[in-house]
Amino acid sequence: MEPLVHSIFEPQTSTWQYVVADPTTKAAVIIDPVLDFDPARNAVTTASADALLALVHEHGYTVDRLLETHVHADHLTAAKYLQHRLAESQGAERRPALGIGKRIGGVQERFAEKYKIAKEELEGAFDKLYDDDEVFAVGELEAKAVHLPGHTPDHMGYLIGANIFCGDSIFNADVGSARCDFPGGNADDLFKTATKLFTLPSHYLLHTGHDYPPSPRSTPLAATSVADQMASNKHLSQGTSKEEFVAWRTERDASLAAPRLIDQALQVNIRGGGMPRDGLLHMPVKVEEGW
Repeated sequence: MEPLVHSIFEPQTSTWQYVVADPTTKAAVIIDPVLDFDPARNAVTTASADALLALVHEHGYTVDRLLETHVHADHLTAAKYLQHRLAESQGAERRPALGIGKRIGGVQERFAEKYKIAKEELEGAFDKLYDDDEVFAVGELEAKAVHLPGHTPDHMGYLIGANIFCGDSIFNADVGSARCDFPGGNADDLFKTATKLFTLPSHYLLHTGHDYPPSPRSTPLAATSVADQMASNKHLSQGTSKEEFVAWRTERDASLAAPRLIDQALQVNIRGGGMPRDGLLHMPVKVEEGW
């Protein structure tokens, strides 16, 4: 039995969000939800997250879990907001657990130091830390947490039926691969992750975390098959050597600017989508030589 997969694109950050449900029990999970943020006003709004809630309500789903593939550097997660709203609508006893991979502690420690975040603000940010290859249930469906490092060291994917929600580990074939220059990222690890994904059955679908449609394609695409990726991924198709990929990815990453919302995103996302207790996000300032 296969899950029902709802793919919802958030255009401001080019992020794919997913609601994945068991068609029999109507149990569901939400993967990588987006909290809207306007940097010009430093304002958080919830239109994207509210659209997910409306979809859940429309289909009669009960959300058991909120799943993050990793600590995103390009958008703020709506997980904490959704958890609060779903606890209101489903009842406190059906409050969905917020989960991420077990390596989150090292990521939190690194960025808490950078942004001067007190340790107690991070305690209990996530309810569930998934082990590598840990199996869990989505209603009557079996799901598995899969470690997919490279883009970040904590990166996880979630295998549900013939679908793996692989976040930023690999993009659509005409986009290629994600950057590996964030702390703990590693191009060699990303190549191994792609190799691991390509061992899945050829008809399995890889559901990406983002899409940046290149010309002539103009419509965002959520998923492609393992077979399609192996045949035509512009960075990682069959025949690409590890040495070739690592050299290209390293050179490419050295030329990339930081994501537009990186400082805001990291401070909120290591809190699981929670806001700072003092209401302040700390923004590092780079002082140029000669100022």
